[in-house]
Amino acid sequence: MPSIKSARVLFLATDGYERSELRVPLEKLQQHGATATIASLKAEPIKSWDEKNWGDTLDVDILVDEARVEDFDALVIPGGQINPDLLRNDPRAVKLVRDFVASGKVVAAICHGPWLLVEADALKGRKATSFGSIKTDLKNAGADWRDEAVVTDKGIVTSRSPADLEPFVAKIVEEIEEGRHERRAA
Repeated sequence: MPSIKSARVLFLATDGYERSELRVPLEKLQQHGATATIASLKAEPIKSWDEKNWGDTLDVDILVDEARVEDFDALVIPGGQINPDLLRNDPRAVKLVRDFVASGKVVAAICHGPWLLVEADALKGRKATSFGSIKTDLKNAGADWRDEAVVTDKGIVTSRSPADLEPFVAKIVEEIEEGRHERRAA
């Protein structure tokens, strides 16, 4: 079981990520000692969405094509409406998510981030939550949708919104320290 102090966490994001849903987990996991890496579709800095307007930018560490599941202990997918919509339309991003799910490593998605889990066909028969407006998308993908702050099913962690960031991050830490999760195919 990896310690959070030595964990390597990959964040998958592009322009339009909800600022708090990337920044808060990134900073909290780093405070615990984890190493964070930002993967994106482009090498240039990515621009956040901060509630109702464009926010600041964040540097990208690696391209999605360069991210290898074996180099990380967990994957975190922030929401926002724009970020996951762009990512779920990119086959490389969807493959990366699918590979993480198949690996048994922790996969965490918040708000609209579970759209990538839908696209990767990772939720069939699994408990999950999301922002309320995409509840039907998760249900149509076979998820047992719950209106709870954090829902975990064999290392797949989902959360609803920025209001749930504290329990979301706490559950990511817990799941990383539990180690690899055996999963049946979705």
